Amino acid sequence: MHLTLADWAAIVGYLLITLVLGLYFRRRSGQSTEDYFVSGRNVSWWLAGTSMVATTFAADTPLAVTGLVYVNGVAGNWLWWSFLPSGMMTVFLFARLWRRSGLITDVQFAEMRYSGKPAAFLRGFRAVYLGLLMNCLILGWVTKAMVNIISTAMGVSDAKALAICVFFLMPFTGIYVSLGGLWGVLWTDLFQFVLKMTIVISVAWYGVHAVGGMPQLLAGLAARRAAAGPGASDITALLPDFSRGFASEALWTLPVITFVVHLTVQWWAFWYPGAEPGGGGYIAQRIFSAKDERNGLLSVLWFNLAHYALRPWPWILTALVAVVLYPGLAQPERGYMLVATRQTPHALLGILLAGFMAAFMSTVATQLNWGSSYLVEDFYRRFLKKNGSEAHYVNASRLATVFLVIAAALVALQLGSVSAGWKIVLELGAGTGGVYLLRWYWWRVNAWSEISAMMAALVTTLALHSTALWMAIAGRAQPFSGSDSVIFAKTTLCTTGVTTLVWVTVTLLTPAEPGDTLVKFYRKVRPQITGWHAVAKLAGDEPVTRDLGKNLLCWILGCVLIYSSLFCIGELCFGRYKVGFVLAIVAIACGVAISRLMPKPAEWQAN
Repeated sequence: MHLTLADWAAIVGYLLITLVLGLYFRRRSGQSTEDYFVSGRNVSWWLAGTSMVATTFAADTPLAVTGLVYVNGVAGNWLWWSFLPSGMMTVFLFARLWRRSGLITDVQFAEMRYSGKPAAFLRGFRAVYLGLLMNCLILGWVTKAMVNIISTAMGVSDAKALAICVFFLMPFTGIYVSLGGLWGVLWTDLFQFVLKMTIVISVAWYGVHAVGGMPQLLAGLAARRAAAGPGASDITALLPDFSRGFASEALWTLPVITFVVHLTVQWWAFWYPGAEPGGGGYIAQRIFSAKDERNGLLSVLWFNLAHYALRPWPWILTALVAVVLYPGLAQPERGYMLVATRQTPHALLGILLAGFMAAFMSTVATQLNWGSSYLVEDFYRRFLKKNGSEAHYVNASRLATVFLVIAAALVALQLGSVSAGWKIVLELGAGTGGVYLLRWYWWRVNAWSEISAMMAALVTTLALHSTALWMAIAGRAQPFSGSDSVIFAKTTLCTTGVTTLVWVTVTLLTPAEPGDTLVKFYRKVRPQITGWHAVAKLAGDEPVTRDLGKNLLCWILGCVLIYSSLFCIGELCFGRYKVGFVLAIVAIACGVAISRLMPKPAEWQAN
């Protein structure tokens, strides 16, 4: 598709704005690594929270949601909607603890909570494992998605689109990230989020208009269902069709077994970037950057509301349009770009591409800043050069950012598909989540608990894949049968069970952390006393925290609030107004209850 002069002007204008923001914050972020990685701990909740939302709004997410809806219906989004309980736990049970820790990276937690060589090993290993391996996998699949976008929108080959991403967009992002640090990332994220939401809402509006409006869209979906035969389910259903059985694989039906695994296991057992049990990664980084505990908590609350309830519906509506206009796609994810490029005015193509560049670059920017913080703070500074100046470490951080750009580009060249990347990350983190939750609330968890959990998940995942490959070569039946989603549910259940059994056993068989380490952590973070009675006795006359019951109630109310808001918007979109009105009342009631349970401003200051 030919780009006009106006299209190029929109693209160049967007790139210049991001570069100017990076240059503007260069001095402010260059004074110390604390300024570079956590913005001097002076960020307001709305800016930190919006940055989290912008980061999770990558170039791959509209395409991935389109693929889920196209195959499993709207209910297919439970793959990621199921992470909400973990996100709300971060809000009410962990955000304040992270902010009290005073860390720069969540990997530093290892040597704050644990001691000795195991703690040092854990910190160094996680720095490289997450900052390099996992980070480059994430950057690789995001780049793959951007390749699909560019090739579809501009009509170029995948090879040319990959070259544009690898040799221009990623290095350009690396430049403004290395210049502006987290301050630059935060403000470019805000600009990029507004641009991205404007674009996806416009694409949804033009798409629905192309089929004649919402009534015609729903009629078209009903016609597609009738043409597919009695095996098809209602594609607009927000929940799986439970009447079809536990492992039904009918068209537009999320298998119930997969839904159950998502909702009961995945949210607490899986490590996944942006949805880590107990918080972590760039979510923890934004909490560290907040002005105080209140701003840290509110930033994650705003993130969860925007991430789960507000943002998905423009993508979902566009996916439903793709089902009507482009049935039978071999690659369902491309349905989004078909609607975007064929149903929106050609005059908006440049702005459309700028919006997807914003989606791509906001995620890449955070991953580069977050990954370099691990490599510099938790590996280079901790193990290689301990006594350098702050200016030295800031420069090392900028070099680490450039190194990550090169490494991620190499991974993107080798990665087969978007799904290949996220499946690897999910499987490698299956079963590790339990230890990340309990390490804050149970004094008995030690460094070997985390080490054994990570190793067990890695070994079990490799063993299952090796067994499946060997059986395929030998012509024997696979260990697990069913569709891809059913097999995924079964394998992750197996990995979660093995990993949990291993780390709990290791915890009970290995010595607890030394008393002085536990006391120091207890005094610094002030966790709920329920799981820390033995340490509280050693700490002596220290303030005692007893807010677990209230926080758990807020957690439940928060989950109901977000899910009610999510379903309310969907029901209103589909014309089911009575249900939507009831859900709106439920959401408002939960919001009021949470506001009354949360501490007042004076009480925050007292904490």
